[in-house]
Amino acid sequence: MKIIVVGKQNKATKTYNMSGWTRAVLSLCILGMPLGVGAYLGSMITSGDQSDILDQETAHAWRSTLEEQKQAISESKRETEENLAALTLRVAELQARLVRMDALGERLTTLAKLDSGEFDFSQRPALGGPEITEETTDFVPPSFVDVIDDLSRQIEDREQQLETLEALIANRKIQNDVFIAGRPIEKGWMSSRFGRRTDPFNGKIAWHSGVDFAGKFDSNIIAVASGVVTWSSDRSGYGQMVEINHGSGFSTRYAHNNKNLVKVGDVVKKGQVIALMGSSGRSTGPHVHFEVYKNGRAVDPSSYIHRTHRR
Repeated sequence: MKIIVVGKQNKATKTYNMSGWTRAVLSLCILGMPLGVGAYLGSMITSGDQSDILDQETAHAWRSTLEEQKQAISESKRETEENLAALTLRVAELQARLVRMDALGERLTTLAKLDSGEFDFSQRPALGGPEITEETTDFVPPSFVDVIDDLSRQIEDREQQLETLEALIANRKIQNDVFIAGRPIEKGWMSSRFGRRTDPFNGKIAWHSGVDFAGKFDSNIIAVASGVVTWSSDRSGYGQMVEINHGSGFSTRYAHNNKNLVKVGDVVKKGQVIALMGSSGRSTGPHVHFEVYKNGRAVDPSSYIHRTHRR
């Protein structure tokens, strides 16, 4: 193979003779250049594609992380709302209990007959005192839910104590109400005592099974204890009479009334007006004949008249 090299302006030429090995090397160089350029360009393109793939994976990972965070925030918000609703319900329950305790306290104040204003359950307790700084370690507030639970337990304990106290006071009040004591009139005087006396109609010695209280016509006659009316009409020798059963074997009678104001079966309270004073039956003037029976036997009412309360 010959290679002819022509100089500038075709003035001189040179001729080179190439052997077989030289021709093979030259051919490889000429053919290898395009392949090398192609390989380089291909590697560049492949590198760019790989970079794009990495960017897409990173973006997908970020989107997944953000989605998980959104779900976590949503779940946390839901739990917070549920807890807040539960706390609101618990606070409402505590407020209702406090209202009930206030009402119970006012009732106990009434039952105990305490001075008005001594215990005012409609106002917050009065507190005060000088400020004294005490050096202590930093206060760590307890859990809000634990505080509410502890307050709830304290309120429940106070409720039970107040209910027990109410039952005791109410029971004592009932016992006092059925406890026979006092006079059967609001105004008047004792005109005849219990026991032997001269009969006002025939002048003979007779047994008087009660005491007489004289007063004005149509003045009030009151029950000396709570009980149930077992008689309310005319009765031989008594005129218009009211009989009340107080339980525990005790009963009382109020006779010679002008008018009875209660009927059989009525539940009467201590101090209630049950009749109006008159002179019906075997009587010489307006008065009330008062008798006390214990286990079916008439006893002297004087011992019950002069006691005012149960010990």
